[in-house]
Amino acid sequence: MNFQQLRIIREMVKCDYNLTQVGYALFTSQSGVSKHIKDLEDELGVALFVRKGKRLLGLTEPGKDLLVVVERMLHDAHNIKTIAEQYTSRDEGELTIVTTHTQSRYVVPPIVQAFKQRFPKVHLRLLQAAPQEIAAMLLDGRADIGIATESLTLQPEITTFPYYSWYHSIVVPLHHPLTQLKHVQLADIAKYPLITYIDGHTGRSAINQAFDKAELQPDIVVTAVDSDVIKTYVELGMGVGIIADMAFQSNKEQHLTLLNCEPLFEQKTTLLAVRQGHFLRGFGYQFLEMCNPSLSQQHMHQEIQLTAAIS
Repeated sequence: MNFQQLRIIREMVKCDYNLTQVGYALFTSQSGVSKHIKDLEDELGVALFVRKGKRLLGLTEPGKDLLVVVERMLHDAHNIKTIAEQYTSRDEGELTIVTTHTQSRYVVPPIVQAFKQRFPKVHLRLLQAAPQEIAAMLLDGRADIGIATESLTLQPEITTFPYYSWYHSIVVPLHHPLTQLKHVQLADIAKYPLITYIDGHTGRSAINQAFDKAELQPDIVVTAVDSDVIKTYVELGMGVGIIADMAFQSNKEQHLTLLNCEPLFEQKTTLLAVRQGHFLRGFGYQFLEMCNPSLSQQHMHQEIQLTAAIS
């Protein structure tokens, strides 16, 4: 048994059991992939893949059990390398952050700027993805730290820490009839077409719950992932916008106004996330501390490693 065989098991699942794609991903030939699989199955004495002729269709039950161990072994192998790098080059390396568009556009930039000033030799990779994709990227090792509001707490293999809390805000074009009201209520905005986030993004669940609780049927005419896209269509007069409050910049929004109203939707908390058992370099913990100064490296390290040991 060798690490190349283990990598092939993992890549087969990622590549939907396509031998050619696995070969490309691991810089080897299709015949080489097939031989590694056969050798491993012969060594273990069990079939790891469901077959139809020469095609592989999925994992057998032993294969599914093996995949869990393979993921853990490859992750630990990555940790070994990271531990060595921590002591040989403390302030050099790579840190991958994956977050949503709203966070990367409106919240993360000051943190990134401060981080790069402190660690100029660290290559910072900033990726944007949907919340479900962020969780998947943490679990399969493509990212070190995830930042999102949705989905992260649904994964027991991910440890989360609070970043900051926020509310949704209501934006309308200048001189919209709603600007004449002293206190805008949920029923008031429900009278107009609405423009907001798609399901699963930027606290959309809280918006749905608020209307359901008030027994209102909102007319949501446009949905988008991007706060800037939402504001663009609000400017065009297509409806009332519901966006995350950090996405409204009063000094830049010349054609929009923020309505004066009490929070109409429940408070949401954006989370910082790391896969359980992941060995995070010292500068990675520094990034998290910059996001939330109340966090300490010792506490975060204990939580990440302790939850992994318990599970």
